[in-house]
Amino acid sequence: MKPIDVSDVLNLYEYEKRRAAMRDHVIELKRRRRVSVGRYLSFVFENRETVQFQIQEMCRIERIVDPARIAEEVEVYNELLPKPGELSATLLIEIEDKAEIQPVLDKLLGIDTRDYVRLQVGKDVSVGEFEAGHSDEERGKISAVHFVRFPLPERARRAFRTAAVWLIVDHPNERARARLGEETKASLAEDL
Repeated sequence: MKPIDVSDVLNLYEYEKRRAAMRDHVIELKRRRRVSVGRYLSFVFENRETVQFQIQEMCRIERIVDPARIAEEVEVYNELLPKPGELSATLLIEIEDKAEIQPVLDKLLGIDTRDYVRLQVGKDVSVGEFEAGHSDEERGKISAVHFVRFPLPERARRAFRTAAVWLIVDHPNERARARLGEETKASLAEDL
């Protein structure tokens, strides 16, 4: 997937003119690319459009206009793009009841370690590779947002559109699986 370049980022004035349409488009795109697993977990699979929208929104919110600062944002967010042969997702731990936030996060500590999160395409299983720094088991701290990559072998990439595809969470305190629908698979297949 082609990385985003600084020249792809609209200036604030141009972005404001196009923001509503871009937002509506990305909301619909993310709807197709969102997979809920279990009670609290949602995976939003990233692509060039979702990442560029995040860059635009960050520049808008922070009022970033300096080209060097925009380049920094582009560099950071480009890390969310899937590399060749893989899918990448933002994992959101979504807890509506404020009283449950800390107890649920405590129960999910370590979800970004070992082989707790997997993507299965037919018979091929890809263990999620998490970005470091979002939890600390020794201190008992975990973020509600994680970034995970699923490298897929060639056979799984070829079979992706036609095989059953499952997103599996097998953590001691949260075991669930979700089968990806055809609309989701079609959207993600474009990344491969």
